[in-house]
Amino acid sequence: MLPLPESLRPTAERLFGERLELAERFVALLAEQGPERGLIGPREMERLWERHLLNCALLVDGIDAVEGPVTTLADVGSGAGLPGVVIAIARPDLQVTLIETMQRRTTWLEEVDAELGLGLEVLRARAEELHGRRSFDVVTARAVAAMEKLATWTLPLVAEGGSLLAMKGSSAAEEVESAQKVLTRLGGVDPTISQYGAGEVEVPTTVVQVRRRAKATRKGDARG
Repeated sequence: MLPLPESLRPTAERLFGERLELAERFVALLAEQGPERGLIGPREMERLWERHLLNCALLVDGIDAVEGPVTTLADVGSGAGLPGVVIAIARPDLQVTLIETMQRRTTWLEEVDAELGLGLEVLRARAEELHGRRSFDVVTARAVAAMEKLATWTLPLVAEGGSLLAMKGSSAAEEVESAQKVLTRLGGVDPTISQYGAGEVEVPTTVVQVRRRAKATRKGDARG
């Protein structure tokens, strides 16, 4: 068991509420099995709460900032369940789908779902295999790829009017600038960069939000 540092408890309680115990159980699973299953590096153990759990949980503030209703969410490249499992714990009202290519990781995610009773959908697939077949109000990704490549994988999964929320680091602005043409081609508009958790954690969570434009109805399309 890796106890929650008291200095981080107020933030954890704000984000997880009455489901904080589930978050603690998830941390315990990561600490116990993560290194041996190649999910978390051994050096990350001491930083699990702040660097991983709360870093991901702060993405909930970004979800709350999305305009319009959000009922479905897909996490691309879920890996150890960061941020997908964390979001599912913090936001039980969402239907969360985890998309991961590696069998050993999808097996882990299914085991976590069974252990914590989160009601997740776990898909072993590449994101591009789902283009045209599935869409979600929000798509999330953490440490998957640079924005230009990430957008080609994820934006086609975003429902019209929905949003991509990509967790990024200090290079967020440069990545958005480099990806601008790709974002426009894929219907991505209004890219914004926000930070969540300032004053609560040492390193705030940086999130790039890209909204997917709703297609305009052309004159003559409507029949009646």
